Amino acid sequence: MLSIGTKAPAFCLPDQNGTMHELKEFRGRKVILYFYPKDSTSGCTNEACSFRDAYPDITEKGAVVIGISKDSAVSHRKFAEKNALPFLLLADEDTSVIQAYDAWKEKKLYGRAYMGTVRCTYLIDEKGIIIKTYEKVKPSAHGAETLGDL
Repeated sequence: MLSIGTKAPAFCLPDQNGTMHELKEFRGRKVILYFYPKDSTSGCTNEACSFRDAYPDITEKGAVVIGISKDSAVSHRKFAEKNALPFLLLADEDTSVIQAYDAWKEKKLYGRAYMGTVRCTYLIDEKGIIIKTYEKVKPSAHGAETLGDL
Protein backbone atom coordinates (compact mmCIF):
# COMPACT_ATOMS: atom_id res chain seq x y z
CA MET A 1 0.00 0.00 0.00
CA LEU A 2 1.03 3.55 -0.55
CA SER A 3 1.79 5.52 2.60
CA ILE A 4 -0.46 7.99 4.35
CA GLY A 5 0.70 11.51 3.50
CA THR A 6 1.69 10.49 -0.05
CA LYS A 7 0.34 12.40 -3.04
CA ALA A 8 -2.16 10.12 -4.78
CA PRO A 9 -0.90 9.09 -8.24
CA ALA A 10 -2.65 10.85 -11.13
CA PHE A 11 -4.76 8.81 -13.52
CA CYS A 12 -6.96 9.15 -16.59
CA LEU A 13 -9.30 6.19 -17.17
CA PRO A 14 -12.65 5.51 -18.86
CA ASP A 15 -15.76 4.95 -16.77
CA GLN A 16 -18.58 2.48 -17.40
CA ASN A 17 -19.92 4.77 -20.16
CA GLY A 18 -16.57 5.38 -21.85
CA THR A 19 -16.15 8.90 -20.43
CA MET A 20 -12.57 9.67 -19.38
CA HIS A 21 -11.94 10.80 -15.80
CA GLU A 22 -8.85 12.18 -14.07
CA LEU A 23 -8.19 12.30 -10.35
CA LYS A 24 -7.61 16.06 -10.52
CA GLU A 25 -11.25 16.69 -11.51
CA PHE A 26 -12.21 15.72 -7.94
CA ARG A 27 -9.98 18.31 -6.22
CA GLY A 28 -11.86 20.01 -3.43
CA ARG A 29 -13.67 16.78 -2.50
CA LYS A 30 -12.60 13.70 -0.59
CA VAL A 31 -12.29 10.60 -2.76
CA ILE A 32 -12.88 7.02 -1.67
CA LEU A 33 -10.82 5.16 -4.27
CA TYR A 34 -11.29 1.43 -4.05
CA PHE A 35 -9.66 -1.35 -6.04
CA TYR A 36 -11.37 -4.68 -6.53
CA PRO A 37 -10.59 -7.90 -8.43
CA LYS A 38 -13.55 -8.56 -10.73
CA ASP A 39 -17.04 -7.37 -11.63
CA SER A 40 -19.96 -9.60 -10.66
CA THR A 41 -18.09 -11.86 -8.25
CA SER A 42 -19.64 -12.34 -4.81
CA GLY A 43 -17.11 -10.37 -2.73
CA CYS A 44 -16.87 -7.54 -5.26
CA THR A 45 -20.65 -7.32 -5.56
CA ASN A 46 -21.01 -7.21 -1.76
CA GLU A 47 -18.42 -4.43 -1.57
CA ALA A 48 -19.97 -2.40 -4.40
CA CYS A 49 -23.43 -2.74 -2.85
CA SER A 50 -22.10 -1.61 0.53
CA PHE A 51 -20.80 1.56 -1.16
CA ARG A 52 -24.13 1.92 -3.00
CA ASP A 53 -26.05 1.72 0.26
CA ALA A 54 -23.79 4.29 1.97
CA TYR A 55 -23.54 6.53 -1.11
CA PRO A 56 -26.24 9.08 -0.17
CA ASP A 57 -24.52 9.72 3.17
CA ILE A 58 -21.06 9.74 1.55
CA THR A 59 -22.11 12.37 -0.99
CA GLU A 60 -23.85 14.37 1.75
CA LYS A 61 -20.41 14.63 3.38
CA GLY A 62 -19.02 15.95 0.09
CA ALA A 63 -17.08 12.85 -0.94
CA VAL A 64 -17.11 10.70 -4.07
CA VAL A 65 -16.67 6.96 -4.54
CA ILE A 66 -14.63 5.54 -7.42
CA GLY A 67 -14.09 1.83 -8.03
CA ILE A 68 -11.27 0.55 -10.24
CA SER A 69 -10.64 -2.91 -11.66
CA LYS A 70 -9.06 -4.29 -14.81
CA ASP A 71 -12.47 -5.18 -16.25
CA SER A 72 -13.61 -3.38 -19.41
CA ALA A 73 -15.97 -0.40 -19.51
CA VAL A 74 -18.64 -2.72 -20.99
CA SER A 75 -18.27 -5.13 -18.07
CA HIS A 76 -18.45 -2.20 -15.63
CA ARG A 77 -21.63 -0.90 -17.30
CA LYS A 78 -23.37 -4.29 -16.93
CA PHE A 79 -22.19 -4.58 -13.32
CA ALA A 80 -23.36 -1.04 -12.47
CA GLU A 81 -26.75 -1.52 -14.15
CA LYS A 82 -27.39 -4.91 -12.54
CA ASN A 83 -26.61 -3.58 -9.05
CA ALA A 84 -27.89 0.03 -9.43
CA LEU A 85 -24.45 1.46 -8.62
CA PRO A 86 -24.58 5.29 -8.59
CA PHE A 87 -20.81 5.89 -8.59
CA LEU A 88 -17.98 5.69 -11.12
CA LEU A 89 -16.35 2.40 -12.05
CA LEU A 90 -13.12 2.96 -13.98
CA ALA A 91 -11.58 0.46 -16.38
CA ASP A 92 -7.82 -0.08 -15.99
CA GLU A 93 -7.36 -2.87 -18.50
CA ASP A 94 -3.57 -2.54 -18.66
CA THR A 95 -3.37 -2.35 -14.81
CA SER A 96 -1.10 0.73 -14.90
CA VAL A 97 -3.15 2.61 -12.29
CA ILE A 98 -3.71 -0.53 -10.22
CA GLN A 99 0.06 -1.00 -10.15
CA ALA A 100 0.70 2.69 -9.36
CA TYR A 101 -1.51 2.30 -6.28
CA ASP A 102 0.27 -0.92 -5.25
CA ALA A 103 -2.88 -3.00 -5.66
CA TRP A 104 -1.35 -5.53 -8.10
CA LYS A 105 0.09 -8.41 -6.11
CA GLU A 106 0.83 -12.10 -6.23
CA LYS A 107 -2.20 -14.14 -5.21
CA LYS A 108 -2.66 -17.85 -4.68
CA LEU A 109 -5.63 -20.03 -5.51
CA TYR A 110 -5.61 -23.83 -5.19
CA GLY A 111 -1.81 -23.77 -4.90
CA ARG A 112 -1.36 -21.77 -8.10
CA ALA A 113 0.35 -18.38 -7.89
CA TYR A 114 -0.70 -15.56 -10.21
CA MET A 115 -0.76 -11.76 -10.32
CA GLY A 116 -4.03 -9.99 -9.66
CA THR A 117 -5.77 -7.01 -8.12
CA VAL A 118 -6.02 -7.08 -4.34
CA ARG A 119 -8.96 -5.52 -2.57
CA CYS A 120 -7.81 -2.25 -1.01
CA THR A 121 -9.01 1.32 -0.60
CA TYR A 122 -7.51 4.78 -0.27
CA LEU A 123 -9.18 7.81 1.28
CA ILE A 124 -7.81 10.86 -0.52
CA ASP A 125 -8.27 14.39 0.81
CA GLU A 126 -9.39 17.51 -1.04
CA LYS A 127 -5.78 18.31 -2.06
CA GLY A 128 -5.03 14.84 -3.47
CA ILE A 129 -3.14 13.46 -0.47
CA ILE A 130 -3.75 9.94 0.87
CA ILE A 131 -5.10 10.31 4.41
CA LYS A 132 -6.18 6.73 5.17
CA THR A 133 -5.59 3.26 3.76
CA TYR A 134 -7.67 0.10 4.04
CA GLU A 135 -5.78 -3.10 3.34
CA LYS A 136 -7.92 -5.89 4.73
CA VAL A 137 -11.54 -5.00 4.25
CA LYS A 138 -14.79 -6.79 4.97
CA PRO A 139 -16.64 -6.25 1.66
CA SER A 140 -20.18 -6.13 3.05
CA ALA A 141 -19.30 -3.47 5.67
CA HIS A 142 -16.72 -1.42 3.79
CA GLY A 143 -19.07 1.35 2.64
CA ALA A 144 -20.17 2.04 6.23
CA GLU A 145 -16.56 1.81 7.43
CA THR A 146 -15.33 4.46 5.00
CA LEU A 147 -18.37 6.65 5.69
CA GLY A 148 -17.43 6.62 9.36
CA ASP A 149 -13.98 7.97 8.50
CA LEU A 150 -15.17 10.95 6.48
